[in-house]
Amino acid sequence: MADVIELVEQDEEQEGPRWRRRSDARPAEILAAAMDVFVEKGFAAARMEEIGKRAGVTKGTVYLYFPSKDDLFRAMVHETVLPAVEVGERLVATFEGSGADLVRTLIQAWWARYGSTPVSCLAKLLTGEADNFPALARFYMDNVILRGRALFETAIRRGIERGEFRPVPVTDAARLAIAPLVHAAAYTRSLLRFDPTPLEMESYVKLHTDIFLRGIARDPETATDA
Repeated sequence: MADVIELVEQDEEQEGPRWRRRSDARPAEILAAAMDVFVEKGFAAARMEEIGKRAGVTKGTVYLYFPSKDDLFRAMVHETVLPAVEVGERLVATFEGSGADLVRTLIQAWWARYGSTPVSCLAKLLTGEADNFPALARFYMDNVILRGRALFETAIRRGIERGEFRPVPVTDAARLAIAPLVHAAAYTRSLLRFDPTPLEMESYVKLHTDIFLRGIARDPETATDA
């Protein structure tokens, strides 16, 4: 495999300086280009040839690193989304504060590491194309959505066990914690530019956190946003 890639890259370098780059940088460049194309075109309409063109390589080189669009998508999730999920899992495992503080930290971290970045467009992309690509939808559900939801479930369950939160349905509450953030991430990259009213995301996230925590608190008057 390495020999084949080297031969292809030697051929590319004969085409001029614009093709010259370190081979170990190519996968990241291809993934970045694929992200742009997937967001602009959708998964079904994206073409490996265009992804290669944006990455500055031939279509053949794209296929050498990623044999299919499905492989490209999975690699993108592993490289860009799962590190944020793993950070959240380590946070939950070591967090020593209250359930409310953990929920607040998770919401802020979700937005900073995922919702405010172009990576969040992957969820929007799959929402529209899940029926056509069920294997990828299941992959994203298992590796991203369910693992991310489990972080909030753990925080909410911890708050219930400590008497901070009312005994709410944990999974539904976790969905409610995340849903407004998912909507905001999609909205800021679609309809917001047509909205006459500005959206200040720091204030939005803070207000959402306050409303959510007051909603599940055993004593809403103590659920401050400190």
